[in-house]
Amino acid sequence: MAVEEKDLVDWTAFARARAELGAGFVRILGYFREDGVKSVAAIEAAMRAGSAAGMVIPAHTLKGEALQFGAGPLGAVAERIETIARDCVESRDTPEEALSDIVALRPLFDATLAMLERESNPLVARRPAFGRRAV
Repeated sequence: MAVEEKDLVDWTAFARARAELGAGFVRILGYFREDGVKSVAAIEAAMRAGSAAGMVIPAHTLKGEALQFGAGPLGAVAERIETIARDCVESRDTPEEALSDIVALRPLFDATLAMLERESNPLVARRPAFGRRAV
């Protein structure tokens, strides 16, 4: 799944989350970083072990947190992994079908997190990009 960097984050949803979370925004983004690193590692470990059940909760967690910050492509990949894993648990099957999404997950998470952190860094000077209002 090739996603262009400009499409990784819905900046309107990101701004809305930033406004709603207020002073807690940076702290919550830190939780997303910590939880995301753990979730990606848990999903990869579950795939290596052939454990669909081990993928469900970390994929679900990653999906929800990604969507909270407007990271739609990351949320979509996590949701596909979660859905495949749940289906495999029900059918008592192994999760090979999720392999391509799991391979794409870490680079997508890293790129998305870098963009979110760059945008939320108070030390970065901001110039509005063409077609985007300054936040």
